Amino acid sequence: MPAIELKNISNFICRNISLKIADAELMVLLGPTGAGKTTLLNIVSGLIDHEGSILFDGVSIDGIPVNLRGIGYLLQDLALFPHLDVASNITYGLKMQKRRVDEIKARLDEMLELMNIADLVRRYPKDLSGGERQRVALARALAPFPRVLLMDEPMSNLDPLIKEIITDEFKSIQRKAGITTIYVTHDQDEALSLGDRISVLNNGEIEQIGAPDELFYHPETEFVARFVGFKNILKVSIIEIKQHEAVVYINNECIDQPSKIRVKNYPVFEKGKEISLCIHPESIVLKRVNILVDSNLNRMMGKIVDRRNNGKNIRTTIDIGGSEVHALVPKALFDFKIHEDVWACFAPDAAYPLCGRR
Repeated sequence: MPAIELKNISNFICRNISLKIADAELMVLLGPTGAGKTTLLNIVSGLIDHEGSILFDGVSIDGIPVNLRGIGYLLQDLALFPHLDVASNITYGLKMQKRRVDEIKARLDEMLELMNIADLVRRYPKDLSGGERQRVALARALAPFPRVLLMDEPMSNLDPLIKEIITDEFKSIQRKAGITTIYVTHDQDEALSLGDRISVLNNGEIEQIGAPDELFYHPETEFVARFVGFKNILKVSIIEIKQHEAVVYINNECIDQPSKIRVKNYPVFEKGKEISLCIHPESIVLKRVNILVDSNLNRMMGKIVDRRNNGKNIRTTIDIGGSEVHALVPKALFDFKIHEDVWACFAPDAAYPLCGRR
């Protein structure tokens, strides 16, 4: 039995959403602004009216007030009480539940140890760093023993270094706490690193649900592919299928040689069929046109039209017959100039077909 089940949830944004979340699972809702992520979170919390049904452990919570649903809610702005110190912020929910003093003290000590913030106990929010406020807010959400934890882009205001640290810490904390969690973000890296599973939302509907690797390597739609980082989506026609590979023509008049791709167990492979292949930018290898290219690599001739520094890598755009191909090349290996002709190469196992609806 799932810990949370949404059945045909609809309102002014969400469209007939159904979703099952297992006990202690961390489900990420991923999508662009306006996709319905926060709206769905507020529906689960009871803040927004809806059609359809919500079940916790098989029991409907429709009509149950917000404060009686057993939910911990961590907002984007964290919303710590500025006039209360860390200890009072964390224990606020417990006091509202009228817990005994010894229970409150024991739970406070447990949260301080879990978050590693015992040294902050008498500080006020104004005296805390962004990462420290994040830990305190999470402790406050978990302290009243919620059945479910809802998190609405809680790390969007953190700088990249602190965000990376807190992301790693949160995943460990969530597992230790064993709490069923719904986490909203528009950041695909955050979603892929945190989620046990990810639900990709678009225009109020779920486009795809799956484990991070499933979405990253086997997107069902072009929207999902682009949202998880596939910058290169090539239309190809299958001309031959062998035991372990398919021979395809990329539908670009400037590419006159066939490409080979590794055949996996996908139903989309059928001779004569047009499909879409997805290739991550980091899987594109650039070679000079006067250098012999490994015969095992597929190649497309093009011209470098843009390059941008991206820390350790160079983001490169190659024009191939009016279509753009994007490559992410380690800076130490990048030795090309704007307008230089190059081979954009990829291995047979670097291309992944869209394996669902288009």
